[in-house]
Amino acid sequence: MDSYALKKLARTVIETEAAAVANLATRIDSSFVAACQILLDCPGRIIVLGMGKSGHIAGKIAATLASTGTPAFFVHPAEASHGDLGMITSEDVVLVLSNSGETDEVRQIVPLLKRLGVGIIAMTGKPASSLARHADVHINVAVGAEACPLGLAPTSSTTAALVMGDALAVSLLEARGFTAEDFARSHPAGQLGKRLIILIEDIMHSGDEMPVVAAAASVSEAIVEMTKKRLGMVAITNEEMKVQGIFTDGDLRRTLEQALDPHSTTVGEVMTRNGKTIQAQALAVEAVRMLQKHQVQGLLVVGDDSRLQGVLNFNDLLQAGVV
Repeated sequence: MDSYALKKLARTVIETEAAAVANLATRIDSSFVAACQILLDCPGRIIVLGMGKSGHIAGKIAATLASTGTPAFFVHPAEASHGDLGMITSEDVVLVLSNSGETDEVRQIVPLLKRLGVGIIAMTGKPASSLARHADVHINVAVGAEACPLGLAPTSSTTAALVMGDALAVSLLEARGFTAEDFARSHPAGQLGKRLIILIEDIMHSGDEMPVVAAAASVSEAIVEMTKKRLGMVAITNEEMKVQGIFTDGDLRRTLEQALDPHSTTVGEVMTRNGKTIQAQALAVEAVRMLQKHQVQGLLVVGDDSRLQGVLNFNDLLQAGVV
């Protein structure tokens, strides 16, 4: 095939599958609502079943449900007939995927599922199929045509099932009031999880790691403390550890530009009195926003009484994976 023919075929596939997905909007009806209600009322877990390509889609749907507040897992129908039915309890709901609605491995276990008393939601492309008839709720995901030129390989049908599964998951997410913080708790290793779980207190420098001097200290003493702690700044506090200001690399450059004697000039004379502060219980991502907004490299962590609790710089956020 020449390049033109390949491009034409690829575009046809995309257009065929796009049409199949667009047609799903007409299937969001009372059956869809009933399915959502059954899933919301489920006291157990959602068991998603499917064979072959439908099985791959079922696994993805189960994963999406689980990560968005609806406990779910995939069970292989063939394995279910050989012991894995023991994974399913009477408190669960089963979501079954089968484009034909006549998959042998699925048909074999449906009577057992009904005897167990679980709710059954079928997602098929054949509303008159045996699976659709025996389910408590049927969601129609029929497509006009597969994108495969032979009309054989599951393409449009699997895409439609996947999208309908996403529609269910997102609808349940919204109905449950699932938040970004909830999502992060099930994705602690991901970038979003880090941004929404890590607090300032988890990554700040505290205790002896904090660079601190009094306002009466000389600039040279502040430089020694800044160099020792290697955070590019020094917190200026009084005897009660209440923050009075901050002395940064930028303040040092300005001091030297003015030809001030670092031995006789006190840090209190050249410090920044309105340094940016944040509280220990704030999310680390809030520190990122503050640093970017105010174009500074570090923050002082304070309590409600303005006492210094920690120090944080941009590198700490980088190392924690928040940025």
